[in-house]
Amino acid sequence: AEPGNASELQSGALAGSDHRALHKGLAMPTFMDFHDDLKLPSEAIEQITQDTKDAKADEFGVRQVELFHNSEGKVYCLLEAPDAEAVRSHHAALGVPCGDVHEVSGLL
Repeated sequence: AEPGNASELQSGALAGSDHRALHKGLAMPTFMDFHDDLKLPSEAIEQITQDTKDAKADEFGVRQVELFHNSEGKVYCLLEAPDAEAVRSHHAALGVPCGDVHEVSGLL
């Protein structure tokens, strides 16, 4: 299957669970990563959008907060996760190469 295939983007064992419950009510750290050449098919974008709206976490405790992309295949993922290794595992399970992962915080 191709990386980013919609069927590969199905949430795992913790699907539908409140990601914050994994850390007993504490807010999860937020991470951002970048993909230089990841052209996502419309089905994958639809699945990611729905999972983001539903606040679904995967089997690694990773939840997509936002995804920024363009037609050139530049993709930025904003994710909540227990740690950077969980973000890497999340991408590996989808067959998507993951480069640098940075913990970030927002202004608001």
